Amino acid sequence: MLLGGLQKTTLIDYPGKVACTVFTIGCNFRCPFCYSSELVLPEKIKKHPKISEKEFFQFLKSRKGLIDGVVICGGEPTIHKDLPKFIKKIKKLGFLVKLDTNGSNPEMLKRLIDEKLVDYVAMDIKAPLGLKSEIRNSKSETNTKYKIQNTKYDKTTGVKVDLKKIKKSIEILKSSNIDFEFRTTVVPSIHTKEDIIEIAKWIGGPKVKCYLQNFRPEKTLNPRFEKIKLYSEEFLKEIQKEISPFFEICQVR
Repeated sequence: MLLGGLQKTTLIDYPGKVACTVFTIGCNFRCPFCYSSELVLPEKIKKHPKISEKEFFQFLKSRKGLIDGVVICGGEPTIHKDLPKFIKKIKKLGFLVKLDTNGSNPEMLKRLIDEKLVDYVAMDIKAPLGLKSEIRNSKSETNTKYKIQNTKYDKTTGVKVDLKKIKKSIEILKSSNIDFEFRTTVVPSIHTKEDIIEIAKWIGGPKVKCYLQNFRPEKTLNPRFEKIKLYSEEFLKEIQKEISPFFEICQVR
C-alpha cells in the first residue's frame, strides 16, 4: 500500500470511537475543491513524504489498547488492489476499520463487506444523479430508452463518472448489515439547495444517516476555490431541516 500520511489520534473521524487515520495515495477523481491535492495529483505525490507499511504497523502495535480503530481514507483507498490484504493485517491486530470512499469501486466495496473487513463505511455523494435525456428507437415508440447525462457529477468530480457504479455502491451499503453513512460536502458555485434536496430524495431511506459538510477553502486542487465565500451555517441548517424526513439521522458537520 502507498501511504501518504498518518493522523495518530482522532475523536471525530470514526463516530463513537477513538481512532487513527491513515491516508492512501492516489485518486480517480479530480474534485476541484479537494484539499488533499498532495494525495491526488501525480506531480505533487512524487514530492510528498511517504510512510512505509512497516512504520505504520509498528505504530499500530504501540497503540493497542489505546485506540479502537483505524480510519482509511485518501485519496481513494478502493483503487488499490492490496487494500483487502492491508486491512486484514489491521484486523489481525484487533482494530475496527472505517473506510472513507467515493463509491466508484462497488466490486471492492462488496468484497470488503462480504469478507467482514470493514466495520463502518462513509461514502461521499458528490452531486445529484443528473438529467435524463430520452433516446427513442425510430422503429418503435414503445421501445424507449433513457440515458443518464451526469453532467453535475462530472463537474463536481472533474472526471467522467460511471454513475452505475455509484448507484451500485449505494445499493450495497443500504442492503448490508454494517454501519454506514452518506455525506456531501456543500460547495458554493457547485451545489445549490435544490441539488442537496435531489441527493436526499435519491439516497434517502429508513436506516440511512446523512451528513452535510461545509466546504473548506484551503489548499484546494483548483486554487480558485480558495477564494470562494462559504455558505453560512444557517443556510446549511435550513437545508438539513428540509431533507431530514428522508433519513434516520441528518446533521450538519
